[in-house]
Amino acid sequence: MLIVLRCYAELNEYLPAERKFVPAQLEFPAESTVASLISSQGIPDEVVDLVLVDGESQELMYRLNDGEMVSLFPVFESFDITGTTKVRIRALREVRFVLDVHLGKLASHLRMLGFDTLYRNDYADDRLVSLSVDRHRILLSKDRALIADPTLTHAYRIRSQDPREQLLEVLGRFDLAGGVHPFTRCIECNSILEPADKQRVLHRLPPKVALAYDEFRLCPHCDRIYWRGSHVERMREFIRALGLAIPEDSP
Repeated sequence: MLIVLRCYAELNEYLPAERKFVPAQLEFPAESTVASLISSQGIPDEVVDLVLVDGESQELMYRLNDGEMVSLFPVFESFDITGTTKVRIRALREVRFVLDVHLGKLASHLRMLGFDTLYRNDYADDRLVSLSVDRHRILLSKDRALIADPTLTHAYRIRSQDPREQLLEVLGRFDLAGGVHPFTRCIECNSILEPADKQRVLHRLPPKVALAYDEFRLCPHCDRIYWRGSHVERMREFIRALGLAIPEDSP
């Protein structure tokens, strides 16, 4: 029987050059399973997170039929696959995002929770697509036309208009509740924060801050200073209100 196979993102690393990122028609024995198809391509089944057969999610032991289209994904990311069943319980790699110009507040929330999130208010649509495709980032946007770009393999359309609901939408869609690491990224530029000796930043601190706090973190890219003031406590309350646990080792 003939099966059309398409692999997405990192799964193409297991394929020969002429079959990377394109559908291929392949011949398999009758009653082959998804698992045997994956194995025949030299792809370890433990790196496959989602299998779509003719657009419907299937398990590894699903028996294939002649002419079906099989799509393999390494992580739960798609245009719109509501109701699908993932092969893996959790995503197999770190989820990284790029957001369109209308999602600035969501970008700040995601960075606050520690997620790698690219955002600028001057990114054009073609730049967003290239960042998603070239850097394997999930594009988040409310724009149906943008999400429908045929070159995208990592994209999701945001439904809600409210930033808090948008955050909950993304956390649920990509199963991110267990990957929260608050206050580890710069809210302004997305860089990982570094511990900073008080003497190093003392000359830049407001007098009341210098008297009240001894622990500081510094952004190595934009040089912004962070400390655990009342604003951090408000953020912690916001995170708890979302039903998320804050790791004990959080700053």
